[in-house]
Amino acid sequence: MVHIGAARKEPTHKRRERTTVSTFEEFAALAEPYRRELLAHCYRMVGSVHEAEDLVQETYLRAWSGYRKFEGRSSLRTWLYTIATNACLTERRQRSRRPLPSGLGPASDDPDAPLEAASGDVLWLQPIPDMMVTPGPGDPAAIVTSREQLRLALMASLQKLTPRQRAVYLLREVMEFPAADVAAMLETSAAAVKSSLQRARAALTKVDTIHEETTELYAQDLLEQYMTAFEKADLAALERALRKDAALEMVGYSTWFSGLDTCLRYLAPVLGSPGIWRMIPVRAGGQPAAAAYLRRDDGIYEAFGLAVLTVTPGGISRITVFGKEDSLPWFGVPSTLR
Repeated sequence: MVHIGAARKEPTHKRRERTTVSTFEEFAALAEPYRRELLAHCYRMVGSVHEAEDLVQETYLRAWSGYRKFEGRSSLRTWLYTIATNACLTERRQRSRRPLPSGLGPASDDPDAPLEAASGDVLWLQPIPDMMVTPGPGDPAAIVTSREQLRLALMASLQKLTPRQRAVYLLREVMEFPAADVAAMLETSAAAVKSSLQRARAALTKVDTIHEETTELYAQDLLEQYMTAFEKADLAALERALRKDAALEMVGYSTWFSGLDTCLRYLAPVLGSPGIWRMIPVRAGGQPAAAAYLRRDDGIYEAFGLAVLTVTPGGISRITVFGKEDSLPWFGVPSTLR
């Protein structure tokens, strides 16, 4: 006869392992839906795609490490934002702000002069692909995506704020967390949050963050005009697509240009002859953009960089060009074209 008490018990370490797996699956199911919006938040905080990815990964590791102690005094989403924001603040204390060339000095009025390279210690603002932060159907990030502000102009302006002001502004104005929640997240008072928000708002009114709404169809049409002008080396077509006050900046150089005539004088030799350039349409931070390829002597088109267009009802108001290393790896485009 076999006694019940004699049945073989499961080893303790096996039971613990099973419990850990079950807890992790629960954590992953609850936390994973917030990954895209946390990535957008971290990107807005630090201005770098690869840093934002690292910070989101760090956020999830910290959250999993402390999940068993999470008491639910706040929502899981608020808790994740608390971890992510503070991770970003720690990162910002170790690094300087990320500007665009137009944030370093006045525009040049001499397009014939050599471009002036910025100092090697400048960390540049990077563009983020829409596909990395656009939520799918039913994704809770869809609630904030309609208010998501990832345009380059605003991103560059946010870089002018102190890291703490940036955190308060994003949590209150973009994510719309209550002031009391933000105070708890940053371990400060509601009065301090209000003061930081007022200072952030005041600082942002001093910079050009105005965004004139355009239809998606119109934005795509301007992008097509831009790409065709380069591929056909059609300076007149490019002129028709640009506004009179258009600006051109190339990340990596402190030189940038403002005004249609100045921009066209610089771009005329860049266009070259028909067939030198090829373009692939993409989207970056809610803006139309083009991955650019330059033809080599062997006929292969090699990735050159990314042009992000700021479009308005009057045409393209700004072209921001990023080098291929600082932009294209995240956009899923090939390194060469045949």
